[in-house]
Amino acid sequence: MARTLLGRYRLIAAIGQGGMGSVQLAEDRRLPGRQCALKAHRPPAAQTPAEARTDLDRFAQEARLLAQLDHPALPKVSDHFEHDGVGYLVMDYVPGQDLAAVLADALARDRKLPVDAVLGWADDLCGALAYLHRLDPPVVHRDVKPANVKLTPDGQLKLVDFGLAQRLAVAGGPTMTVIGGGSRAYQPLEQYGDAPVVDPRADVYAAGATLLHLLTGRAPESAQERFMRRTGPLDVAALRPDVPPAVVEVLAAAMALHPDDRPADAAMLRARLRQAQRPVPPVAGAPAVRPAAWRADAAWLSALIVLSIAAAWLSLLP
Repeated sequence: MARTLLGRYRLIAAIGQGGMGSVQLAEDRRLPGRQCALKAHRPPAAQTPAEARTDLDRFAQEARLLAQLDHPALPKVSDHFEHDGVGYLVMDYVPGQDLAAVLADALARDRKLPVDAVLGWADDLCGALAYLHRLDPPVVHRDVKPANVKLTPDGQLKLVDFGLAQRLAVAGGPTMTVIGGGSRAYQPLEQYGDAPVVDPRADVYAAGATLLHLLTGRAPESAQERFMRRTGPLDVAALRPDVPPAVVEVLAAAMALHPDDRPADAAMLRARLRQAQRPVPPVAGAPAVRPAAWRADAAWLSALIVLSIAAAWLSLLP
């Protein structure tokens, strides 16, 4: 018999598993026909009862914050509660495949994802992150990756997996709200360690790594590996020559190892990606740019003309 929590949420099936808990598909019996996702947060077993209580209280506080979020690319949080020492977050259930699965399906058929499609998803993803980054205080997702971006059956993008959020007071700077812990291929250097100091530029790095993975079919090296080897992001020109070079430059900037070298937030990343896709208009009055081959032929022709004139002049000498 299916388990029901609070006499309201009937658990149907597990749809996700993480280090701190699981995500269950559930039916809301108070609203027949409505399906939702229940994300469970279980305090670590090593915590004392007092620490577990503080952990759950913080979870409830941040659940209330997440419930205030309202954006079409974010699942709506509708409820939170505690049951048997476990905190639960009730969110809209988002059907469809995540982008990691979409990419895996394409690679299994020996195909690449269309560049235009990926850049369209990039615009939607940056729009969702820009909304989070302009809140007061800003919200930093901190775990952007293909597996946490879903594509609904009607083609709508959703940024999912809002785990336990934490307020992070940065010395000399603003208070941030960060969510999750990050995955190595998409995690900037500043997220490493027990006391990470992050701001919206951490999400910019993760978004750049996510888009690079979707375009090339290869997960980028971790920031730590790149730092040790002193290497840049993937060679997109070799792996995917049909990606506009200007787009490649923007993604490389997004994945800069030092946060000061990245776009300041997702809104700036979005603007730069849009600009990179626009054709460069010709400058009024500027001479037409000739192909390199034509310029070489023209140079040879000019030389031949000069030589012919010189030969004719020499023939007239006594």
